[in-house]
Amino acid sequence: MTLTITVSDEVRSLAPGFTHLAVEARGLVNGPSDEGSSALLDDATRRLVERLGGRAPHEDPHVAAWREVYAAFGAKPSRTRNSAEALARRALTDAGLPRINRLVDLYNAISVAHLIPVGGEDTDHIKGAMRLVRATGREPFPTAAGGADVVENPEPGEVVWCDDEAVTCRRWNWRQGVRTRLTEDSVNAVFLLEGLAPSTPGELGAAATELAESLEKLSPGARITLHAPA
Repeated sequence: MTLTITVSDEVRSLAPGFTHLAVEARGLVNGPSDEGSSALLDDATRRLVERLGGRAPHEDPHVAAWREVYAAFGAKPSRTRNSAEALARRALTDAGLPRINRLVDLYNAISVAHLIPVGGEDTDHIKGAMRLVRATGREPFPTAAGGADVVENPEPGEVVWCDDEAVTCRRWNWRQGVRTRLTEDSVNAVFLLEGLAPSTPGELGAAATELAESLEKLSPGARITLHAPA
C-alpha cells in the first residue's frame, strides 16, 4: 500500500508554521521492552534535563508553541497536553517514562530527547490515506475506557488525525486510538514527527534521522523510507 499523508487547508490556516516528517518502516521486529529500549529512554531523559536547564517543560519555546495552537482550536493546554509535553512531564517524575514495547519506547525516546511530538501507527491497520483535519464532531473515535471498548466523537473544530475508517488520534497528538497503535506483533509502521516554529525543518530532520538509525539497529534489514511533507 502506498502511504499517503495530507494536511487540510483548515489546519494549515490554524497553524501556518506546522510541518511534519514521516518515517515509514517495513519488516520491523518488535517485542517487549528490554535493556536496550530502557537505555534509550534513560538517555532521552538525560538529554531533556540538559535541554531544560531547570525549566519546566511548558517553558520551552517548542512546547509553548504547541500550547498556543491547542488553545486556538479550543483545547485547554494545561489539561490537554500535547504528547511531547506529557511525556516530558512524566520523564521528570520519580516514576520516569513508561516502558511499553521496543518500538514505542524508541519513538518516545526521540520525542523526549528532541521535545517534539512523535507518533507511531501500524500501517497494516490504516485504512486508506492518513489525514490531519479539523473535525466535524461526527467522526467516530474507537477507544477503551474502564476496560471496555467505547466510541467517542471529537469536538467540532478539533484537530484530529484520521483515515478512511475513523479518527486515529484526537486533539492533534494527544490521545491515540487502539486500532492503529503499535503492538509487539507490529511489523510495518509509520512514525510521524511534528513541528511548529520555532522548531526548524533541520531539527525535525535530525530527529527523523536519529529515529531511522535507531530502527535500523533494532531491526537490521528493515526497509526504512523518509517521507517529506507533500
